[in-house]
Amino acid sequence: MATIYREGLNFKQRLAYSVGHVLNDLTASMWFSYLIIYLHQVKNFDNNLSGDLVMIGQVSDAIFTPFVGYESDRVKGLWKMGKRKTWHFIGTICVVCSFPFLFIDCITCSKAPDYAQFIYFVPFVVIFQFGWASVQISHLSLIPDLTPDEGQRVGLNGMRYAFTVLSNMAVYGIAWVLLSQNTSDNSGPDNLLTEADTNKFRILVLIVVGIGIFFSLIFYAGVREHERVDNETRINDSSALDTIERSFIQHQIMTWKCWLKEHQFYQIAVIYMCTRLYVNLSQVYLPMYLTETLKIDKASIAIIPLIVYISGFLTSLFMRLINKVAGRKLTYFMGLLLGVGASIWFFFIPQGSKQVYGAAVLLGAGGSTLLVTSLAMTSDLISSNTESGAFVYGAMSFTDKLSNGIAVVLIQQFHPCTSCCPGCVEYFRHILSIVPGVSAVLAFIVLLTLIPQTIGIRRKNARLLQEVANGNIANGTVPHYAGESDTSGYGAINERTPLLKDDGTSVNT
Repeated sequence: MATIYREGLNFKQRLAYSVGHVLNDLTASMWFSYLIIYLHQVKNFDNNLSGDLVMIGQVSDAIFTPFVGYESDRVKGLWKMGKRKTWHFIGTICVVCSFPFLFIDCITCSKAPDYAQFIYFVPFVVIFQFGWASVQISHLSLIPDLTPDEGQRVGLNGMRYAFTVLSNMAVYGIAWVLLSQNTSDNSGPDNLLTEADTNKFRILVLIVVGIGIFFSLIFYAGVREHERVDNETRINDSSALDTIERSFIQHQIMTWKCWLKEHQFYQIAVIYMCTRLYVNLSQVYLPMYLTETLKIDKASIAIIPLIVYISGFLTSLFMRLINKVAGRKLTYFMGLLLGVGASIWFFFIPQGSKQVYGAAVLLGAGGSTLLVTSLAMTSDLISSNTESGAFVYGAMSFTDKLSNGIAVVLIQQFHPCTSCCPGCVEYFRHILSIVPGVSAVLAFIVLLTLIPQTIGIRRKNARLLQEVANGNIANGTVPHYAGESDTSGYGAINERTPLLKDDGTSVNT
């Protein structure tokens, strides 16, 4: 099974693809930035139950992503939409029908005990996370399907992330407008979040979902999945390999079992996990850091994150050029330097200081560089094996969601008090500085192990190419290796597999 690539994507097609994740980006922004602080300060929800709710969501997402990835690779699409867009559509329906209820008071049970409301919210969290995973994995796995060109893949990742940034900016901008308005209820100070702000979050979530639906419709109208045809061999024109060598590689079909045998699969997974830990935990606990550590008024939970994402957006515009000039590994290293610098800066900012704006710029630039480059690394890992691309993205997302869920629940469990107290001041300072910083250091260690390797080269590919170099392969056939057979998990490699020329005809003929 191979993908037939059309000519390079035009701007309208790239734009339509790039907005296909906007609904996810908008809802994720609210999930990570505002759910914890909404539960803490607006609903006065129990800290442990708040962490458990996030944990259930992240674990659900972690479980769903490999499943969605596997099914997205093998199940045919509905209504001629294509299999990726079919899963995207299913996910969109689930997100739209569940996410608003997380920021709307429990229907008929708003005054019930916290544990009862917790039980009420759990099904909506699970449905939302299934939908979110379906949209994310199907959208990411479209990139290798749409184009074989590495530059265009990086460009699509860059445009995708640009709209991620714009989506977050939209959420924070709308939140800024809403939270800056004085409430008619004078039950609390105007500069602090209180139960009187419940309606503002309700309006925010409805606006967010409405915008997401609009951009999803643009995606469905503007993106067409490429046809898949049997018995065709895709040749990547950008490869430096000659015809016979590329033919060997094209015959190596990767199943999910194959990926589990590749050491690069685990290396990239850890890098992606650390990247997401850095970006997501910074996003989750930045509002708590601003209100409880720096003691800035409630409008700051929109203004400072907005600065973070403006910085990230501007940085993402140069990602394709930087990756092309510096390469993946050096670009990622530069992102790590920016990220660690931001973490250190946050640790030393005194209460009420304007330094937070500078640290926010550094955080945005570092997070953008790390995220775009880690996604490009994942695309490089998949390379031409788009037949199992969704599984790879699903597995990467599994590590991301599970680690984030565990981190949040542990942070909530060790919270020093049930409401704002002197212990919160230093607690959230340490959380925002140390946890993302440690994630960046771990990513750096794994990055060092990738330096001598070329991302995307399989172990068996390397042996096949060595055979070519040694002149051991003749008559256009691929040899068996000791202990390997047609059912070894590497699919269509056997003694009778013909090598194909560029025009698709056999070398033997």
